[in-house]
Amino acid sequence: MTKILAFVGMPASGKSEASSVLGDHGITVINMGDVIREEVLRRGLEATDANTGGVGTDLRENQGKDAVAKRCIPKIRAAADDFIAIDGVRSVAEVECFKQEFGDDFTLVSIDSPLEIRFERVMARKRSDDMQDIAALKVRDERELGWGMGEAMEVADVVITNNDTLEDFKKKITALVE
Repeated sequence: MTKILAFVGMPASGKSEASSVLGDHGITVINMGDVIREEVLRRGLEATDANTGGVGTDLRENQGKDAVAKRCIPKIRAAADDFIAIDGVRSVAEVECFKQEFGDDFTLVSIDSPLEIRFERVMARKRSDDMQDIAALKVRDERELGWGMGEAMEVADVVITNNDTLEDFKKKITALVE
């Protein structure tokens, strides 16, 4: 059976960094945001924050709150690895979808980080779909909380605080895997 470690957290809390640490350990990472970005491109849209968020909302409203999770399951199965990381859980419906599919082999990790620190990270990473100011980050937070992310964070099996150095955070993630 495949063991799955999934990450949930507010934008720029460290989900992708945690996944990157696992990737560096040879663990396959399925990025839920990539599933949405694929759909954005399939629809012929530009990969902006507004388009990515709009498509994410559209998928969840029209195909169910677990639509993105359902699109990840074939990718997880195709990877056929003993251990897989999932970057970017956004709702309890997605958690339930994964738990139904993978049972006790699914572990949810919530990454907690304050708004100001997250905004500093957004400014440093310079992704095309990122927010340009702290007000836009708050808008994105509200959108993702509207998808049920707060509830998903509350049901996490493990909580990791990410408000220290990157090196400290990487040590926490490595310890989790070991």
